[in-house]
Amino acid sequence: MGTRYFGRKLLSAMLTIVLIVLFNFILFRMMPGSPERALLRNAHINPQVLAAARERWGLDRPLIPDQLVAYVSATAQGDLGYSLEFQDETVVDVLATHLWPTIILFGVGEIIAAVIGLALGAYTGWRRGGPVDFLGNGLSLILYSMPYFVIGMLLLVVFSTALHWFPVAGMMTLGAQYNSPFDRLIDFLAHFTLPLVTVAIGLVGQYSILMRSSVIETLGEDYITTARAKGIADTRILRAHALPNALLPAVTLVAINLGYVVAGAITVEVVFNWPGLGSLTIDALGARDYPVLQGAFLLLSITVVVANLIADVLYAFLDPRVR
Repeated sequence: MGTRYFGRKLLSAMLTIVLIVLFNFILFRMMPGSPERALLRNAHINPQVLAAARERWGLDRPLIPDQLVAYVSATAQGDLGYSLEFQDETVVDVLATHLWPTIILFGVGEIIAAVIGLALGAYTGWRRGGPVDFLGNGLSLILYSMPYFVIGMLLLVVFSTALHWFPVAGMMTLGAQYNSPFDRLIDFLAHFTLPLVTVAIGLVGQYSILMRSSVIETLGEDYITTARAKGIADTRILRAHALPNALLPAVTLVAINLGYVVAGAITVEVVFNWPGLGSLTIDALGARDYPVLQGAFLLLSITVVVANLIADVLYAFLDPRVR
């Protein structure tokens, strides 16, 4: 991959992040309400107290350039302020605490969905027009059309409420005492199973549909016809010729999906009360914790930009024509 191509993509990503930071500053200052009243949690405060609070938090200074310069400078140093809901905790610490549960849930779910979905799509595309294609593609369309919360609620009703096989909510049993790390792991896996299955089912449909279309398109290429004319076995044609080229669109989709972990996490984590970024975002909305919301929005946006950059780089490695 050429240095010029990578430099161009990196510069574009950096400029996008700068625009996101500026938009993040403007967006949360356009919201109705008084920031100092939200910070002090009281609608009936002495004017002198409000004035002192405005001076303390720099709200008495001009929005542009004073507050803007201070915000950009603090953000560049990794200082996103303090949470209103979690007293005396920085936004960075709050986000970091809730980040790993989301990464674990959606990271593992993404891997499982990609493996199953791509395999299913490749096989149904290779057997297009037959009963396997009909059943596989129909199942993929059904899964793709189902929102996360619908899948989650169905799993909860069947496997938690009716069969009592798995816990209803949470990441661990509250107040539980474990005799060994193995017992703790078993409890975690019991809580982890249904959210993980929900994420995997929610993603597997789109991977399967995309892969099926890519395989069908690839099978019409001349090099596939030539391979068949040479008498090469179908399984080898699929594995060595069709799949490497059909995987190109899937690489982009997987990378971009990794950037939307927070957006997808909200519904799944709310249904299962999973203590990740999605649940944190909902709690911050209810508490009007604007610093945390601002930090979560910034984190989500930068993650999407970085994921797109990774997708562009990987695509250039796999297909030299885009360099």
